[in-house]
Amino acid sequence: MSTELYADGIGEITVTGTIVRIDVMSLSAVERDEKNNPRPVFRQRIIMPVDAFANAVDLMQKALTGLVEAGAVRRIGDIQELPADDTQRGQTAANASPNFN
Repeated sequence: MSTELYADGIGEITVTGTIVRIDVMSLSAVERDEKNNPRPVFRQRIIMPVDAFANAVDLMQKALTGLVEAGAVRRIGDIQELPADDTQRGQTAANASPNFN
């Protein structure tokens, strides 16, 4: 049986020689920042050789391309103007992530 881990994002990526360490973060249920937003906290670390990291990045780029082509996410640079219904609800760029600039 395998264990699953939910992550809200990556906190830090550190490269030391031929080893890459990826710190996985999630939003805390109890810790808050000065604006009362949930604070991102370290959950787990993924450690892999640099060639495995390069392969993982390539695989994630292919997955992202598929998501963009399917319309599931939009790259921030591709967003010209928000649809009127998104602006009326006061939302920012729907499905856009600062990680995909």
